[in-house]
Amino acid sequence: MSMSVFWAKQPPAVAAVDPAALAREAVDKMRLAGPDIGIVPKPGGKGLVGLPVWMWTAKTAEAYGPNSASASAGAVTVTASAKVSRIVWEMGDGHSVTCTTAGTPYKASYGKRRSPDCGYLYQHSSKDEPGQKYRVTATSTWTVDWRGGGQSGQLTETRQSQTQVTIGQLKVLN
Repeated sequence: MSMSVFWAKQPPAVAAVDPAALAREAVDKMRLAGPDIGIVPKPGGKGLVGLPVWMWTAKTAEAYGPNSASASAGAVTVTASAKVSRIVWEMGDGHSVTCTTAGTPYKASYGKRRSPDCGYLYQHSSKDEPGQKYRVTATSTWTVDWRGGGQSGQLTETRQSQTQVTIGQLKVLN
């Protein structure tokens, strides 16, 4: 096997590093997830029509942020920072609630008060739903700011989680 060597007038072109592609790589390293759902009534428990439902997510780096990571190629390093800007809760009955906070975890001492920042009131029982439960879907929108390689930008990512709740009808006896 013979090997040939040659000299070029121009050095071979170096592949340009795309900072936006490195930003996506950094986002992948973060392992962003859907909301770590907290909800009252608890799945497996039972709520009632007209009683407050509380929704929240745990404030972890993967479920709510802030979260950050870097990615490098050659001499270029891009750092990305992500946080949830909103969570849209589809309540399973055709209505949705948009929350711009992580929500407030429910405590028994709150009684029948409404959530101060992320709650809902069902108007109908879930008895006619599949499995007699409402399927609740929480979709978080992550805002990702990145910079590096002389550039900066913003990405938007969405992640989703689901749970189910049973809502009963309070029966009044005369």
